Amino acid sequence: MSKVQRSAAIGVFDSGIGGLSVVREIIRELPCENIVYYGDTARLPYGSKTPTTIREFALQNAVFLNSRHVKAIVIACSTASSIATEYLRNFMKLPVIGVIEGGARGAVAATHNKRVGVIGTKTTIRSHAFADAIAKLDPGIEVLEAATPLLVHLVEENWIEKDVTCEILCEYLDPLLKAGIDTLVLGCTHYPYLVERLREIAPNTTLVNAAVETAGDVRRALEKRDLLRVEEPVPRLDIYLSDLHPDAEYLAELFLGRKVAIKLPETCPEGPERL
Repeated sequence: MSKVQRSAAIGVFDSGIGGLSVVREIIRELPCENIVYYGDTARLPYGSKTPTTIREFALQNAVFLNSRHVKAIVIACSTASSIATEYLRNFMKLPVIGVIEGGARGAVAATHNKRVGVIGTKTTIRSHAFADAIAKLDPGIEVLEAATPLLVHLVEENWIEKDVTCEILCEYLDPLLKAGIDTLVLGCTHYPYLVERLREIAPNTTLVNAAVETAGDVRRALEKRDLLRVEEPVPRLDIYLSDLHPDAEYLAELFLGRKVAIKLPETCPEGPERL
């Protein structure tokens, strides 16, 4: 591959800002890479949308990133990954990486008693995407799933340390822990920020951060195509949001761990007819 192709950015999209947790792990895994992030904040949450709508939004987001000449597309949203990963692969020549496969692989590697819990949005859980992916790797694993939609709002309100967050987590996790899970997949990009609270509630449960596993998948996809960027110049991180709400910069700093500049795109994604 040419130097120009290797220097192209990795494209990442999510329904909002939470996907920056995936970006943070990609930066840790691949510190030389340029990244373009698109958060569809004007149309969130995806977790309550129909599969048809989610696929349409995902395709539009991918088209936007493709217009930025990216070399790979990462679906940082678990909901969109569960519904639209294969759909996008039918349209895009670029590698498309979702967060489901990596999360499933991490769970299979971590469990000892073959009882795995998965928490995520209602749409992610209804899709059984993590359960299906785990079953393909090891059909002997029992997967117990729980929809935990309130957790996204608790993180975005920065209520992580409040007592009510612990109470809600206990309510959500109680059936899974009573069922004897030894591994829990954090099936939403917001959930890694609840890790310390989760460890308090379930100290003997291994937590699987799908974002970490996905960063490894991105590396392998780029290595396979000889697309890794190895130059020394400081890499670029461009963040676009479809709507700049008042807390956007604060949340971006929360998810990335540092201050960043946020842009509005010149034009928002227009639809699949642009492919």
